[in-house]
Amino acid sequence: MNNIKTIAFDADDTLWHNEPYFDEAQARFSELFQDFASHQEILGLILNHQVKNLPLYGFGIKAFTLSMIETALEITNNTISGKGIEKIITIGKDLLQRPVELLPNVEAVLQELKGKYKLIVATKGDLKDQHRKLHDSGLGHYFHHIEVLSDKTELDYEKMLGRLDIKASEFLMIGNSLKSDVLPILNIGGYGVHVPYHTTWEYEKIDFEIEHENFKSITSITEILAFL
Repeated sequence: MNNIKTIAFDADDTLWHNEPYFDEAQARFSELFQDFASHQEILGLILNHQVKNLPLYGFGIKAFTLSMIETALEITNNTISGKGIEKIITIGKDLLQRPVELLPNVEAVLQELKGKYKLIVATKGDLKDQHRKLHDSGLGHYFHHIEVLSDKTELDYEKMLGRLDIKASEFLMIGNSLKSDVLPILNIGGYGVHVPYHTTWEYEKIDFEIEHENFKSITSITEILAFL
């Protein structure tokens, strides 16, 4: 990794906690409709709607809220009341107002890397929400650039690197998702570091091991300092 000049960090569940908030939101939703389906059935339906809607809605809390509404319409056979829809919208609004809680040692690592590398944030989600979270996190001054991507495919990364005039061979991506943060980068000639989070959205899971000379898996973000 001696060639690296730019380091990108995923945001949600890499810099700060995120997925547990969605788990809590789904638990609230499930409780509202416990008379219609089991918790696991409801989770499966929400996921199905999210995946189906990705080409239209993309990622983020607003897309998640719309998928919850569609799930409610499905399991109630379109009989849900306006009050019921209002309760779902409240769950989504509460998600958008959750405080930002940094993961351990994140700021210490950024302090160590700033000035030695160009640091950027490369994340998915709602543009406004991700900018809000970066502002509230107090980490904004560490980063040269923030990029909120509609998705994290090889093409999305190639376009981002082109806009920022960054060579893939000099680029390192750090994140908690093997599917979104690591594999696409490896496939275009960059470097990827996986920092697992204790819970992962089902859509982001893969069922195979990664073996690649440009890949490393670490248990704590502080370990990145040992090989940079």
